[in-house]
Amino acid sequence: MSEQDFSKLIEYAVVGGYLLILIGVGLVFRRLNRNVNDYFRNGCRGKWWLVGMSAFMTTFSAWTFVGAAGMAYMSGWSVIIMFGANIAAFLINAAFLAPWFRQLRATTAPEIIKKRFGTGTQQFYSWITVVFQLIMSSVHLLSLSVIISAIFGFPTHYVIGIIGAVVLFYSLFGGSWGIMANDFIQSLILLPMTVLVAVLCLYKIGGVGEMFNMIQEQGLTADYQFINEPLEKFAFYYTWAWSIAIFIKNMMVFNSMTQAPRYFSVKDGKEARKAALLASALYIGGCVFWFIPPITARLLFNDQVLAFDGILPKYEEASYAIASLNLLPLGMTGLMAVAMFAATTSSMDSGLNRNAAVFTKDIYPTFCSWFGFNPVEDKLLLRVGQGFTLAMGLSIISIAYYFFFAGGRGVFQLMLDIGAMLGVPMTTPLLMGLFLKRSPSWAAIVSVCAAGVTSFLGFIAGPKETDTLYTIINSLPAWLDWLHLQEKWLLEYKIFVNIGVGVVAYLSTMPFWFTASDAYRKQADDFFKTMRTPIDFDKEVGDANDGQQGKIVGSICMFIGGCISALILIPGNTWGIDGRLGILFVGGVVAAVGTLLYFSGRKHDAKQLIKKAAEAEQAEEVAAK
Repeated sequence: MSEQDFSKLIEYAVVGGYLLILIGVGLVFRRLNRNVNDYFRNGCRGKWWLVGMSAFMTTFSAWTFVGAAGMAYMSGWSVIIMFGANIAAFLINAAFLAPWFRQLRATTAPEIIKKRFGTGTQQFYSWITVVFQLIMSSVHLLSLSVIISAIFGFPTHYVIGIIGAVVLFYSLFGGSWGIMANDFIQSLILLPMTVLVAVLCLYKIGGVGEMFNMIQEQGLTADYQFINEPLEKFAFYYTWAWSIAIFIKNMMVFNSMTQAPRYFSVKDGKEARKAALLASALYIGGCVFWFIPPITARLLFNDQVLAFDGILPKYEEASYAIASLNLLPLGMTGLMAVAMFAATTSSMDSGLNRNAAVFTKDIYPTFCSWFGFNPVEDKLLLRVGQGFTLAMGLSIISIAYYFFFAGGRGVFQLMLDIGAMLGVPMTTPLLMGLFLKRSPSWAAIVSVCAAGVTSFLGFIAGPKETDTLYTIINSLPAWLDWLHLQEKWLLEYKIFVNIGVGVVAYLSTMPFWFTASDAYRKQADDFFKTMRTPIDFDKEVGDANDGQQGKIVGSICMFIGGCISALILIPGNTWGIDGRLGILFVGGVVAAVGTLLYFSGRKHDAKQLIKKAAEAEQAEEVAAK
């Protein structure tokens, strides 16, 4: 066997072993799913470290190592602005929103929309949410498959089927428990891997100082400014206006009701706050390490990146993978592919579980009421939830295959465009509804429709002269010139206009509060009262399994850490940081965290046994008296 064939065999074995572990985790956590509450939100017993890691993982995809890496390759440090907004948003979550979201005592986002605005708004959001989460999960799956195929040589159609099937399997059987455990485990692999790649890049260049010297020598200082001039080659991105707009948009998206489900699984408000703080801390670490490799690829491996021109839609999106392929030791390239898998599957599995939850908790009961049926409960409802999970998963895989095989590229782009058009308009009222109580039940729909109109105008603005729209727009009366539809709207202009119109439309409904019924006013009062009432875990939930979570996840992490460390046995690597020492670093971090979790779980269980024994003894003494 040639050295190249041996290397490929090792990489395939690493990826295959990783996928088997994901399946195994789903089966292990299957036993914790006793009802729908367990299946969709961990029975509200999730520890902060489990929920926080999952919240972190679900907020990004392989785009971080593809699209964002391409932005860093072209324009340097400006991309950090986008992730800085995520950090700030999680800090706001930690300050008060994360506890509020948990204290709403809900299972799905449409459920809290119903509590706030009523059934009409709930159904409006439910259907739109389900459709576009399906589309976006398919987009994530297809995008990952295409980039993995182009860079690592795995066949695209196999990647779609295998990754889709694995995610569906552990989501179907493991439910929210299996998904969050896999998110935690995958993040524990991804984080030290990205640190290792960044360190290897700096090691190859000669340090941070030398990296900045090379940026200056290659004439990239102007391009790599944190805030840039409005340049056409960057599509007028990275200016002050763009930065402020992106910051505001991400802050709004991360803090609206649609993001509340990430905290539904945690035990109480205090644990929700810790989860948000953990996610923000991980993002801070990510900003330090994630964008060194694509910049290194620009400085050291630019010819290899340019070779992807014509292979990928944007050749710069191969930059992170190119740096990894050049610098990682034998056996770790497959693990880098695994890290990219992890970044996407974490978004896909959570979207799958949340979609099934929306169907089970919001759409299915409504259909039953329409047709005069009583919804099933308990174990049967759990089976209904699993059935919806299976249907959603198969739909995601099928849509991804459709986009790949069946000339569905136009539909693919159309769905992305519609999703972009609706994103900000749908988010705005769901954030305002958390703070402004005196608004009628139809306030959110009015806000979405108003901002949706301006969003559509921004989408069609600036058509090419060959488009039919160009003729239509130029035939509009002169008094509509203030809309500037002949010119393409800049991204920041779209964001500011859509947010502004959505906010004004929402505020304009508030004078109609007097039309609200007494029942709706009471509903609004109850919403805000519930949101601000702390969770009493022992009374409302009880039966904590903190120790069990630590022991199970810890055991799996120790096993994975050992498997990664065993890669040092592969011949051909040196004992430096670019060889076996690097492998031991990644494996050691995973195993060390696993060990900490396992023994903290055992310690917790031991304390609980002592506590129960003391309580039993005290009860006997009271009975004897």
